[in-house]
Amino acid sequence: MPITIYHIPVCPFCQRLEILSELKECRDQLSFEVVDITVPRDPKILTLTGGSTALPVMEIEGGRALKESLVLMGYVDDRFPNSIRRADPYERAVESLLVTSEGSFTWSGYALVMNQDPDEREGLKQAYLAEHAKLNAFLVKHSTGEGPWLFDCMGWAEAVFTPMFQRF
Repeated sequence: MPITIYHIPVCPFCQRLEILSELKECRDQLSFEVVDITVPRDPKILTLTGGSTALPVMEIEGGRALKESLVLMGYVDDRFPNSIRRADPYERAVESLLVTSEGSFTWSGYALVMNQDPDEREGLKQAYLAEHAKLNAFLVKHSTGEGPWLFDCMGWAEAVFTPMFQRF
């Protein structure tokens, strides 16, 4: 049975898995099934998610399911050859440290984009720019590559952040 990923193509959390599968060259071993968000969720998907409508969700052998994009990324990276996470323990730790900042970065971006109160806009914009400043400081301190990557090529951290940069 192939691994099936139920997703929404425009969702940045889902896009992480598409990026990862391309980097790992394992896309043909994954079945990406688009979920139509204009209709109620299929009962099968609700069963896989434990009743949540959040996607992506992955169905693996034996009808087992996993959710949360970072968890799914880790599963795919561990399951298929050619890990995109760094092999060197220090570099892998630095990469993981950067990924831990993803939540506050994403939250600040969504807060800004979803805001409908003009009086809150400037504060939200400054909070979002502060998250960019933190990322920049981290990259200035830790980046070893020549170019836009944390290290020498697009990897784990970039697969996590790229859809968010595209979104915001």
